[in-house]
Amino acid sequence: MKGMSGRGKRKDEDDHASDGDSEGHPPPKKASKRNSSDDSSDDITVCEISKNRRVSVRNWNGKVVVDIREFYVKDGKQMPGKKGISLTMDQWNVLRNHVEEIDKAVNET
Repeated sequence: MKGMSGRGKRKDEDDHASDGDSEGHPPPKKASKRNSSDDSSDDITVCEISKNRRVSVRNWNGKVVVDIREFYVKDGKQMPGKKGISLTMDQWNVLRNHVEEIDKAVNET
């Protein structure tokens, strides 16, 4: 038990050190502290809505998209799955403009 908590602390220190290193990479955005963000530097994980579902903003084919996607673990890495939706900025704005109506509908059901 004692050894395990020590290992946890050491891991935290390593994370902080690598955070410092990662700030040297080109876009110093509020990128997630996950390894997957190293693969595509334009990915910003905004939030996790459940264990395997994530909302992220990325540059895809030269367009900024809001990506709501399920993730799975492969070889110890989190990978984006096929289940999900990428919204263009136009689509995102439409959705955003209807949030109150969606809330109203949710409360009516």
